[in-house]
Amino acid sequence: MSPGIGLMKRRLEKERDAISLAVSGIAKKYDVQPENIKTLETKYDGDAGDWYVALGWDEKKAVIQMDSVLGTI
Repeated sequence: MSPGIGLMKRRLEKERDAISLAVSGIAKKYDVQPENIKTLETKYDGDAGDWYVALGWDEKKAVIQMDSVLGTI
């Protein structure tokens, strides 16, 4: 059974969309200005459709996994 068109459209199709959502999540969770957050690395898992975005700010680093409906920091 394949997902309906509504679920397919919720996938992050572009790298820049994944990066902007990851930066937004880190900025909210850790009270950091978005301009102080640097993108360290991005990866896309084609089988699962998940993005992995590594971000860094100050002396901290985080990896964010994003699937079609949930982002995990």
